[in-house]
Amino acid sequence: MRHTRILVVDDHKYAQEAICDILSMDASLEVVGVVSNGAEAIDFTSEWLPDLILMDIQMPEMDGLEATQRIKLMFPYVKIVMITVSDDMMHLLETLKRGAQGYLLKNLAPSAWIEYLHAIIHEEMPLSRELAYQILKDVSFTAKKEQQVNLTAREQDILNGVAAGWTNKEIAENYSISEYTVKNHLKNILQKLQVQNRVQLTRYALEKGLISDDASRS
Repeated sequence: MRHTRILVVDDHKYAQEAICDILSMDASLEVVGVVSNGAEAIDFTSEWLPDLILMDIQMPEMDGLEATQRIKLMFPYVKIVMITVSDDMMHLLETLKRGAQGYLLKNLAPSAWIEYLHAIIHEEMPLSRELAYQILKDVSFTAKKEQQVNLTAREQDILNGVAAGWTNKEIAENYSISEYTVKNHLKNILQKLQVQNRVQLTRYALEKGLISDDASRS
């Protein structure tokens, strides 16, 4: 079994212990480090390159937002999930703009944490319809819609599904194809558009006019 190596970043010792306890429930999740602020997270990531970082937002010395932005610039393929007590949509949108793959509320049940992290690890985390719409409202439509992007008809279907907040399974069921095929199409789309994840994909597609406002709220 391949373990997912996880760095926990939180300035409260109780929170550190609670998070590690949750992660210990799944044998495939391995905590390789625990640090207390963003600056320490950058140093640890530079030396040990974890697969995934659980990053608190409010911390001394350097907060999670700044640390996330710096880490993603240096190590774009390290996945980062923000951990927070707030579900304010615009606050969460800001974390995604900094490069995070997702966010977890601290008051969620441990089983929900495990399920969510597996979805992030396997790059199957759907973008909620509400969040997709907030991304639409936030983007700057400065790019020309006529920019040529060579997506096939099926890739366009997959892109619309992502914008609608569907999981890979739901996309597969709606278009009568396998989840494996969906994953391959997604990889091709990400490569063609030169983006890294579903959040960036939806933002890019909305900004370039590749999908409509209706698709993001369907």
